[in-house]
Amino acid sequence: MGVEYKDYYKVLGVPRGADKEALGKAFKKLARKYHPDLNAGDKEAEAKFKDVNEAYEVLKDDEKRRLYDQLGPNWQHGQNFKQPPGFENFRFFGGGGGAEGFSDFFETLFGGAGRGQAFGPDPFANFNRKMSGRERGRDVEAELSLTLNEAYQGGRKTITAGARGGKSLEVNIPAGIKEGARIRLAGQGGASPGKPFGDLYLKVRLLPHKDFTLDNNDIVYELNLAPWEAVLGIKTRVPTLDKAVELSVPPGSGSGKKFRLRGKGLGNGEDKGDQYVRLNIHVPEQLEHEERELWEKLAALSKFKAR
Repeated sequence: MGVEYKDYYKVLGVPRGADKEALGKAFKKLARKYHPDLNAGDKEAEAKFKDVNEAYEVLKDDEKRRLYDQLGPNWQHGQNFKQPPGFENFRFFGGGGGAEGFSDFFETLFGGAGRGQAFGPDPFANFNRKMSGRERGRDVEAELSLTLNEAYQGGRKTITAGARGGKSLEVNIPAGIKEGARIRLAGQGGASPGKPFGDLYLKVRLLPHKDFTLDNNDIVYELNLAPWEAVLGIKTRVPTLDKAVELSVPPGSGSGKKFRLRGKGLGNGEDKGDQYVRLNIHVPEQLEHEERELWEKLAALSKFKAR
């Protein structure tokens, strides 16, 4: 007497030609619905969860799906099934360690797995982590102070603050990270007896910089000019968070005028900011006698009216 045939496509609720994306969406939806953590003590849900896992285990794998599809669409769900000729040479060796076994149909079709063979890690083992501290330790949040240069460049940084047990941790800082962003370090949070550790979340705080100020994702640099530099124009090098660049200030540039350096701010991609160079015209507070005479001569000759 044969075992019960399982229509894996029917189990997942997808057509036989479904692609892997459709399979994945269907699997996640059903696995959430029947997950044991959300259906404690419900044997029917537990059985359906097992069927969903088994169906996805077969259909997500190109070779197992090809073999399964050779049976054709004429089998009915629940119909007695015996392994067709030619199938006996196929063997699937799954990973052990779990309590949930494959069905008799799976064993009959693929062989070699044996009752009690495991599906491997439960892809929804952490599905309802957020429900309570039953599943793991509490999440911890700590502050991560970065200079603007560290935020712009990104890279590795060693921290101890907030780390579990006070140990040192290496953190990968994404280039262009912004104020208030959070970096998650899995398993470095609070403890819960007999459960996995929670996560550590590092909230980014950007430190003041001696040369730059922040305006959302943009960097602002104040360039001080002498009056004659603003009048006559000047070429000068200005710093950025990357490297200094040459800036041409045209003649007649007034205080407050801004120049844009594209892509020199924080963020990434379309969200990446710029650097703005803002002009400040500074005047001397004290003048030598000869300097004063020259300014007075200029004032007398100039036809410029500021008001």
